[in-house]
Amino acid sequence: MKVMIDLCVIPLGVGTSVSTYVTACQRVLQDAGLSHQMHGYGTNIEGEWDEVFAAVKRCHEVVHEMGAVRISSSMRIGTRTDREQSIDDKINSVKTKLAE
Repeated sequence: MKVMIDLCVIPLGVGTSVSTYVTACQRVLQDAGLSHQMHGYGTNIEGEWDEVFAAVKRCHEVVHEMGAVRISSSMRIGTRTDREQSIDDKINSVKTKLAE
């Protein structure tokens, strides 16, 4: 099953800047070959359910390996069965309507 998620991984107790940890998670997503788009407070990810959630697990593992003893993550998860739709499809739909 295809899934789209909006993921925000927050390592706790590591200081104010978390860009090093975000970079590590972005590398996990790249290595997994998943389509993803980073934004100001997280990352949109799309792909097959098992592959996406394996990457989320790997993000947690990598951030823990970097020394974060606690992580708080939030996700919004979407699936649809009536047709295939990508993140870009959703964005372009709104852009088209804005241009009308």
